[in-house]
Amino acid sequence: MLQIVFNEISAAEMSKIDTLDQMDIFDQFQVTEADLESVDDESYGKIVKDGKTLYRFRSADYRIYFEVADKNVVVHRVLHKGGLSDFLFRSKLSSAEDEQLAESKHFWNLIDEGRNARKV
Repeated sequence: MLQIVFNEISAAEMSKIDTLDQMDIFDQFQVTEADLESVDDESYGKIVKDGKTLYRFRSADYRIYFEVADKNVVVHRVLHKGGLSDFLFRSKLSSAEDEQLAESKHFWNLIDEGRNARKV
């Protein structure tokens, strides 16, 4: 299993989630290298653009966007599936959600904001 590291933004997003929901998310979000090799559309998704690989994990009502660096899962954003930020990305997306997210400038700006935040 890979170590999970949150940045300031993703940690703040997690802290806004009900404690029981947080526990459910942490119970489900146990990332292994095998998980990332066999990415499926149910739990994990893969978004690639300009040589950068970003993963998406679905946990009930939340989407966790992360990348892997030095055997760590670095969480950039934790978004509620019905939240405003998530809605703005997905409102115009078809069923090929991850591929279209890869082309969204707004999505990458949101991820870069998380990527540039200090790790906690």
